[in-house]
Amino acid sequence: MRVAFYAPMKSPNHPVPSGDRLMARLLIRALERAGHQVEVVSEFRTHAPTPEAAAALAPAISAEMARLREKWQKDPRPDLWFCYHPYYRSPDPFGPAIAAELAIPYVTAEASYAAKRDRTDWADRQKRVGEAVMQAAVNISFTERDRAGLSAAFPQARLAALKPFIDSALFEAVRPAPDPGRLMTVAMMRAGDKMESYAMLAKALRLIENKPWTLSVIGDGPMRREVEGLFAGFPGRIEWLGERSETEIAGLLARGGIYVWPGCGEAYGLAYLEAQAAGLPVVAQQTAGVPAVVEAGVTGLLTPEGDVAAYAGAIAALLGDGRKRDAMGQAARRFVLEERSLAVAARVLDEILRKAQEQE
Repeated sequence: MRVAFYAPMKSPNHPVPSGDRLMARLLIRALERAGHQVEVVSEFRTHAPTPEAAAALAPAISAEMARLREKWQKDPRPDLWFCYHPYYRSPDPFGPAIAAELAIPYVTAEASYAAKRDRTDWADRQKRVGEAVMQAAVNISFTERDRAGLSAAFPQARLAALKPFIDSALFEAVRPAPDPGRLMTVAMMRAGDKMESYAMLAKALRLIENKPWTLSVIGDGPMRREVEGLFAGFPGRIEWLGERSETEIAGLLARGGIYVWPGCGEAYGLAYLEAQAAGLPVVAQQTAGVPAVVEAGVTGLLTPEGDVAAYAGAIAALLGDGRKRDAMGQAARRFVLEERSLAVAARVLDEILRKAQEQE
């Protein structure tokens, strides 16, 4: 199939790294691996910080819609429109209308709907998301949490599940050589949930200063100085590695001992899958979408949300139990390479799309 791919929140070609950009790229790889021809049909970003900013986008949205309609007057038409991550701040203003005009299936992945926004200034954009979900031939959810949310809001919507995945090729190529006391984390340094996780991690490590650990941090961002300040009380124990390439990250993770990231507000966290693919057990919170990517008690330890002492205790437990740490690391690597690889995702995604196309 010729797939028109659109990510209204952040294009897969966006210059700033993020989990959202990575998943968009992974979906394209999975579609192409399944034999589909994929085109990113628009770079237009509908994400807006305020309802006023959203309203100001109207003229540009109209111009982009006109461009897309003109495009398919001369170019081969797509067989399917695939929209990744529409939600109230970043709805898809193009796909539903164009799919209807071209009589092709409209598909969403990681669509989300928050009913509480219905009574706010975001209501108009929220309504667009709801209409798109109902129009879609299928809405693909990555977590049970998201699927349940859509099902509750739209009982008649057509839903399917695709578990979060990564391209495991880089990790298959590395051989784990763990340093037992080396804690690892990979995360952007920005305000919000990321900063909250860094703060919680720093608090937890203060509770286990007497344990033999070092922490290697891969990542960068606008709040690097603030993040470094959180860990200023650990002289000689923190290694700041900055932003690294995918290949470098795979090699660095393979030399770690435990992956530590609380995961405050994580949609699911692809970095958890990358760490596990490199053979690291995970210590995170039992919160948001984290349970969708970490098998509690098998590939890592998940602690109650917001419980810093429990989180610190879980890290200390793995530092002190080499047999359990090794067993979890091995199980983590098997879990990702066998169940959450690009090859597995490509097969599942292809089945979902072909079924959706048949039902249209």
